Amino acid sequence: MEFIFLGTGAGVPSKKRNVTSIALQLLQERRSTWLIDCGEATQHQILNTSIRPRRIDKIFITHLHGDHIFGLPGFLGSRSFQGGTTPLEIYGPRGIKTFIETALSVSSTRLTYDIHIHEIEEGKIYEDDQFVISCKKLDHGILSYGYAFEEKDKPGELLVERLKEMGVQPGPIYQQIKDHPRVMLENGTMINREDYLGPPKKGRKVCVFGDTRYHERFIPFVKNADVLVHEATFAENENELAFNYYHSTTAQAARIARDAGVQQLILTHISSRYQDNDLEQLLNEAKSYFSNTEIAADLKQFKVRD
Repeated sequence: MEFIFLGTGAGVPSKKRNVTSIALQLLQERRSTWLIDCGEATQHQILNTSIRPRRIDKIFITHLHGDHIFGLPGFLGSRSFQGGTTPLEIYGPRGIKTFIETALSVSSTRLTYDIHIHEIEEGKIYEDDQFVISCKKLDHGILSYGYAFEEKDKPGELLVERLKEMGVQPGPIYQQIKDHPRVMLENGTMINREDYLGPPKKGRKVCVFGDTRYHERFIPFVKNADVLVHEATFAENENELAFNYYHSTTAQAARIARDAGVQQLILTHISSRYQDNDLEQLLNEAKSYFSNTEIAADLKQFKVRD
C-alpha cells in the first residue's frame, strides 16, 4: 500500500504544484489503484509515474470544486483510448453524476467500459472481503467528505514448525492450508487451519480529507489511523483566513493527528502563496504539535507500513 501524490496545490496550479489528486496504490493487495480526487491535468501527472490507468478501478471525489474534479472527464476518455475495458466505480457527493454525464455527453465521449457512479452520504459506502470504506461529512463551503480506507485483519503466519512436527513437509499443501479452513492430508488426517496460524495481522487504516475547516468532531473518524492525509492550505498564523475560506492551517491539521493518535500525518493542498523557502516553516509549525509530519510534493511517494 502506497500513496503517490499527483497534485498537492490549492485552488490553482503553480509551477511546483498541480491541483489535487492522490493515488492509493494497492498492487500487492489487489493489483489495482484507487484515485482520490482528479484535478486538472491529473492524467499528465500520471505519465510521470508507474501508474497504469487501466488498473484504476475506483475513484473517490471529496467535493465538487473544480480543482478536485476538472481532470475527471479527460481521464475517463483517456482510459478508453488506452485500452481500458474493466468497469470503473466512482464515489462522490451529490452532483457528481450530473457533472460526469454532462461532460461526457456534451463532448460526445464514448467509453469502452462501464462506469458506476455512487452519490454518497455519510457512513459506510463500500465493503468487501479486504476493505471497508467510510466517509465523513466535513466543514467546507460546499458538501465535502473525508474518506477512511480500512483494511480488514489478515490471517496470521503459517506455523511451519508445528506442521513439520506433524510430518507435513513444505510444498503446495502449505498454500492449501492457508487458503482453506480445513484440509485433508493424503493419509486422511484433517488439518484445521486455525490450529496452525499465528495471531491475525492487524489491517491498516488510512484516511484522506477533502477541504475543511478544523473541528474536533473529526477526531473519532481518523482514530488510530496509520496515515492521515489532511489539507493545510494556510500557515498557523492565518486562522481567520482559514476559517473564512473553509480551510485548515498546518497547526490545526497537526492537532487532529495528535488528538486522534494517528501514526503519520501528510500535509497537502498547500496554497500557492507559500514558496519553497516557506516549507520548512510550515513543516515546523505542524511538527510542534505532531512530530511525525511530512509535507507532500507532487509525485512524492509514501509507503504505508506492511
